[in-house]
Amino acid sequence: MTPVRVAAIDVGTNSVKLLVADPGPPLRAVLETGIQTRLGEGFYPDRILQPAAIARTVQAVQQLVERARRVGAARFRLFATSAAREARNQDELRQALETLTGIPLEVISGQQEARWAFLGARTHPDLSRAFMVVVEVGGGSTQIIAGQHRQILFQASHPWGAVRLWEQAGLSDPPAPEERARLKEQLRQAMEAELVPAFREHVHVASDESTSAKPPLPVAVGGTALTLARIRLATESWDRRALEQLRLSRAELRTLADRLWSTPLAQRRQWPGLPPERADIILTGSLIYEQLTETLGFESWRFSTRGLRFGAILDLLENQEATPFCNQPAALDRQPENPASN
Repeated sequence: MTPVRVAAIDVGTNSVKLLVADPGPPLRAVLETGIQTRLGEGFYPDRILQPAAIARTVQAVQQLVERARRVGAARFRLFATSAAREARNQDELRQALETLTGIPLEVISGQQEARWAFLGARTHPDLSRAFMVVVEVGGGSTQIIAGQHRQILFQASHPWGAVRLWEQAGLSDPPAPEERARLKEQLRQAMEAELVPAFREHVHVASDESTSAKPPLPVAVGGTALTLARIRLATESWDRRALEQLRLSRAELRTLADRLWSTPLAQRRQWPGLPPERADIILTGSLIYEQLTETLGFESWRFSTRGLRFGAILDLLENQEATPFCNQPAALDRQPENPASN
C-alpha cells in the first residue's frame, strides 16, 4: 500500500507556511514554501485580528492548499499559533478558513508548539539522540524546549515574538542605539524573571570545567533563525545542507545584529539572504536570539530546517485516528517542487 502524502499548513503571526512530506522513516520533504501575510499586523495590544490581515491569510492558505494538492497531498493538518490563540476574534479566522478549505483548524498551545518544534528538529540524524535546547522565535512568541531523545526536560512558550516586539516598539529607521539598548534590557529582565529560574531548575548547563556534565546543544529552528543563517551565508538559495552545517558563534551573532540594527530598512531589503518582507522584523528577531544567547550562556548556535511543521506531521502520523483528511484530494503529481524558504 502506497503511503499517503501529508501536508502541514502553519498559520503564524508573520506568515503561512507549508510542508508536504511523504511518511518515513525518514520523513521526506516534497515541498516547502510560504507566504507572508503578517496576521499580527495591528493586532497588539487589543488582540483583535484585523479584517485585511485575515483576508490575506485566508487567501494564502487557499493557495497553499491548492499547491499541496497539485503535488499529491491527500491528508492535511491546518494549525495556527500565537496570534490566533490570543485573538479575541479567533472564530472569525477559524470560520473563514474552514468554510473555504473544508479542513478543521487547530489552534495549538505554546506548549504544543514547543513540543512539535523539538520533534521536528530530532528528525535530523545528528540530533535524534542529542541533548539539545531547541529555540523557535516566531512572530508572536518564542518556544524553548530542552531534552534528549524522547525525554523532554523543559518546555516553555513566552510572548517574545519578532512581529509582536516590532509592532510594540515603534522603532526609528535605523533605530537609535538607545532604542536597541532599551528593548534589549526589557528582554533581559523578562527572561531573567520568567525563563531562567525554571530553565535552570530542569536543565543543567555546565558552567566550568570541573563538572563532567555536558551543556545542551543550542539548536535554532523557524523562519527567524533560518533568515539569520541565510544572511550569514549571503545566499538566496534554499540549501538544507549548508544551513544545517552552519555554526554561528555568540560573537558572530552579535556582529550580525550590530549590522542589522545600524542599517536603514531600504538597504537591508537589498541584502543577500534576507527576504525583503522580513527586513523589518529581523531586527527584533535577531535581538531575541542575541539576548537568549547571553541570558542562557550559549556559545554558539546550529540550525535545523526541520522544525514545527515536521513535528506536526510526525504527531499526525503517530495519532492516526485523531487527525483530519482532505475532502477532495487531487491526483498525484509525480514532479515535486523544490523546497523554498519564505
